[in-house]
Amino acid sequence: SPQRQTKAELIEMVKRNANYELERTQRLVDRNTKAMEDLANILDLPDLPRRIEGYDISHIQGSNAVASQVVFLDGTPAKQHYRHYKIKNPNITVGHSDDFASLAEVIRRRFKKSQLEPELADNQNSTSNTKHSTLNNQNSTPKTQQSTSNTKHSTLRKDWPDLVIIDGGKGQLSAVVAVLQELNLQEEVPVVSLAKQYEELFLPEEPLPLNTDPEQPGVQLLRRVRDEAHRFAVNFHRKQRSSQLNRSRLDEIPGLGFQRQKQLLAHFNSIDYIRNASVKQLAEVPGIGLRLSKEIYHYFHP
Repeated sequence: SPQRQTKAELIEMVKRNANYELERTQRLVDRNTKAMEDLANILDLPDLPRRIEGYDISHIQGSNAVASQVVFLDGTPAKQHYRHYKIKNPNITVGHSDDFASLAEVIRRRFKKSQLEPELADNQNSTSNTKHSTLNNQNSTPKTQQSTSNTKHSTLRKDWPDLVIIDGGKGQLSAVVAVLQELNLQEEVPVVSLAKQYEELFLPEEPLPLNTDPEQPGVQLLRRVRDEAHRFAVNFHRKQRSSQLNRSRLDEIPGLGFQRQKQLLAHFNSIDYIRNASVKQLAEVPGIGLRLSKEIYHYFHP
């Protein structure tokens, strides 16, 4: 009957869509696996870089300086592990930016806590460390001596990266490597930097960029991580700047302190909604009485 034919066609369509989705997912898995294999080969990593962390700094001439940490697991963004940082360095202020110092601060904050609370992921000793990454093996001692020096267990945690990528060039990378050396983690954390202008890939202790093809799978994966770190940092910077601009306007209202500004913005979400609110609506905000609500209303409606 026509009704049975319609049901059969519907079932067939669902099957086709499921197969398309399965094939698409498999292609994505294959692409990411190929990229990780290529990246491990480029950098001479002992294992596939299944967890890659990307870092970037965003500011406008030093104002509202922030950093981003993005995480890719098996070549795919893992947004539940993303993190923002507000730069705390007192020397970084409006008109005085320092990306090197900002990156150093963020890397120190990221890895110092992990170093203080070590959790052995597995018994990694000299057997698993015989093959050393190119990143940490430039101009170093012979492998036999290295394996002896690495007999201690690794302080790897569950969230420990297989690779860290910095958005920037040789200077940014050197600042990060100095922090890892300070924390005695230069052998634990493989790190590279990828500069935007010519997509140049830099390794620690190497003066020239690595000779790679920008379109090869491993480099494309690094670019995806780098670009995501940049996007995430810029978005957070814009939010911080917008929040500061909002508060600077609210600062002009007599009697409206920082805590009440927070309550207003939490209630209305933006300056525009506060501007359009009536005296009665403003008075409904906890901590904002009738007198203050009139002050706020008259500020926006002189």
